[in-house]
Amino acid sequence: MGTTGLLQGYQQNLSISFSYEAAMKALSSLITQRKRGDGSMRTGKFDVMFSYLQALEMEQRIAGLQIIHIAGTKGKGSSCTFSEAILRECGFQTGLFTSPHLIDIRERYQINGSDISREKFLLHFWECWHQLKAKAVKDLPMPSLFQFLTLLAFKIFLSEKVDVAILEVGLGGRLDSTNVVQEPVVTGITSLGMDHMEILGNTIEEIAFEKAGIFKPNVPAFTVRQCPKAMSVLHERASKLMIPLELAPPLCSKTLNGLHLGLAGDHQFTNAGLAVALCRCWLKRTGNLNSYLNENWDANLPEPFLRGLSTAHLSGRAQVVCDELCDSSERPEINNSSGGLIFYLDGAHSPESMEVCAKWFSSVARDDLHSSDENGHVEETDCQNKLNNKSSYNVAGKVSRKILLFNCMEVRDPNLLFPLLINTCSSNGVHFSKAFFVPNMSTYHKVDSGTSTISSDISQDVSWQSNLQRVWEKLIHGKRDATIESCPKLEKLTKLSSLGLGLLTGDPSQNYDSANQNFTNSAVIPSLPLTVKLLRDFARENPSLRLQVLVTGSLHLVGDVLRLLKR
Repeated sequence: MGTTGLLQGYQQNLSISFSYEAAMKALSSLITQRKRGDGSMRTGKFDVMFSYLQALEMEQRIAGLQIIHIAGTKGKGSSCTFSEAILRECGFQTGLFTSPHLIDIRERYQINGSDISREKFLLHFWECWHQLKAKAVKDLPMPSLFQFLTLLAFKIFLSEKVDVAILEVGLGGRLDSTNVVQEPVVTGITSLGMDHMEILGNTIEEIAFEKAGIFKPNVPAFTVRQCPKAMSVLHERASKLMIPLELAPPLCSKTLNGLHLGLAGDHQFTNAGLAVALCRCWLKRTGNLNSYLNENWDANLPEPFLRGLSTAHLSGRAQVVCDELCDSSERPEINNSSGGLIFYLDGAHSPESMEVCAKWFSSVARDDLHSSDENGHVEETDCQNKLNNKSSYNVAGKVSRKILLFNCMEVRDPNLLFPLLINTCSSNGVHFSKAFFVPNMSTYHKVDSGTSTISSDISQDVSWQSNLQRVWEKLIHGKRDATIESCPKLEKLTKLSSLGLGLLTGDPSQNYDSANQNFTNSAVIPSLPLTVKLLRDFARENPSLRLQVLVTGSLHLVGDVLRLLKR
């Protein structure tokens, strides 16, 4: 390519970048500060979705999409991911809409298993944006953020002519923006639990009622094992619509022909079982099942199903990442070549998902029980080989220390989350030597691009993180009157010795300074980038240690950590 071609390419990329940042700014303007729990407001927001579809001239066209619609409390993202991978391996053009994104908004829109390109995203985004802007009036203002993102999903899937569109419900089901779909091919409900109660209701029956709002007349529905009260509501809703509600059994490892699920954790057998049932029903109802009629489904799944189940990948859920930068060549004499710093990422934020997260972490991170094929997806190839090679770990002679990196939204109750995490890990012989409570980098009033500037600002309000620390220490030590230094000074934080407190002892309960009534088992750090830097520095300075860091409590926190690691 000549100089002129290179210049044109550079200018085009620059133009795309400017346009992309402008799109993120436009999306940010759609974020409302109103509380989501207002029932009448949610009903009004749902009703107006049909007007937006009319404005975009898509009201009739979305009926042509062959949709799988999935709601639930836990596992709906995983079930959607399994379903997409299965049908893609069956040879279909797939579209997948999920939420939230971790690093870049385009993660929400996958075409044939990959995030939509910037060019195509911008093409569909601005066309959708300008159409709605041109028709915006007092009675039809611009949609809220998730409404727009849902409308954009329909626009993308129609324009890209996908064979199947898999839609993950954003919140609830009955009044969710995705529920404008009137004739999906099949619907599914994953495991239900007590989450978003300020919006969906204070009982499992109320929550089940909202989730079952995606059921439609003449559309088969599937679910997984639920508690009796929730199952009763689901059956009642299905009965009123006179539709079948079938129970999808969890997969058995024997049906996988020696393969392993692409998503980690025993709970994924339940999500995979639902995905298999949904895909089989979709193939049947769209007239594509004939190719698989000779398969013995009870004994062995069809090959495309096996390939999809084993290759499915979902970032931020039971994901293992070995940090390469802690092995940098700045000090080759202490080069750490066998996983000195490993991050275990899971966006668990409800009591049920926290218990699942703790079981997974205990299994994959426990000393001498490493098996990334079965228990976690390791992104760094060299690290994966070493985690799988038990002798390599023994030769390295590293001492493993478990660290918690935590944050959650203020609507979450740490008194419900922490006991499940601590007790489940403890019962499996896993104890945290240190816990760090940090604020997120991402904010709820702005949509960032994947290349947005990362700030190391330490002036953030960390009162919520201090509260998390107090709850944690009370549970760990049972002391109510101890003094906790909630926000150490920057100069203290940057000293490696301050981070190292408590890491070298094998018993976390010893990390208590009885003379000064201070805890050294935990710390509040006002900057996530600084926290990652400190962990990296400490890993380099202590090559005999292997730091295993569980990042959990918030998908936003997980996404922020992934952004830092990818940088």
